[in-house]
Amino acid sequence: MTIQAVLFDLDDTLLWDDRSVNESFQATCEEAAKHVQVEPKALEEAVRKEARALYQTFETFPFTQLIGINPFEGLWANFTEGENENFRKLEQLAPGYRTESWTRGLKALGVDNPELGYRLGELFPAERRSRPIVYDETFEVLNQLKGNYKLLLLTNGSPDLQKEKLAGVPELAAYFDHIVISGNFGVGKPDVSIFQHAMQLLDINADEGVMIGDKLTTDILGSNRVGMSNMWINRHGLKRASEIVPAHEIVNLREIQGIIDIISK
Repeated sequence: MTIQAVLFDLDDTLLWDDRSVNESFQATCEEAAKHVQVEPKALEEAVRKEARALYQTFETFPFTQLIGINPFEGLWANFTEGENENFRKLEQLAPGYRTESWTRGLKALGVDNPELGYRLGELFPAERRSRPIVYDETFEVLNQLKGNYKLLLLTNGSPDLQKEKLAGVPELAAYFDHIVISGNFGVGKPDVSIFQHAMQLLDINADEGVMIGDKLTTDILGSNRVGMSNMWINRHGLKRASEIVPAHEIVNLREIQGIIDIISK
């Protein structure tokens, strides 16, 4: 069957989210080191640990797992959109979560300074918002595919945050015929229903689409479940320690067209 549509993940597939987060932590922790005696990398590790632990104590945690919102997105998201009542709870929790995560991180290193914790909790979102980083080949490949295939963006996350990421790279959204955000749909990848919804929007059968993404547990598992071909983008040469098997493995988006040509023969 000829491929008619390409479905893309957003974070760490088209946008280099991991780099944005890492650089934001580095900048915020270096600022902390100007005021108290902490080693920036140690503070980052402490804050990441405390943020994860605190995130899991909230009653919203099962919902964030369902939608696919990780603890570090919670450190800069406002959760102002989305119809589910859990988004209103997250909106209320977010400011305190930011402050508490950084305050606890400092305290783990022997620094009891809630005021600094608050300031760092507000600095991190500003640093993250200043870093909308796109992979070098993203637009080259989208230009190559646009017009030849229907394009759909299928991303897990909070509606306001994913829209904000797209707004940070204004030219990106226009490439897509449809944008599906799990927080709006009600459930995230790898749930079969969100892939079926995407196929309905595109008016395709599973064998007429291909999913491109960096996460085996969401992008690849979900597309496998509906019988859609996929490409696992593994830029960092990770060893697959999972029973989830991608149809194809790539290291760069530039490989997409060649594999589509093979699939479509």
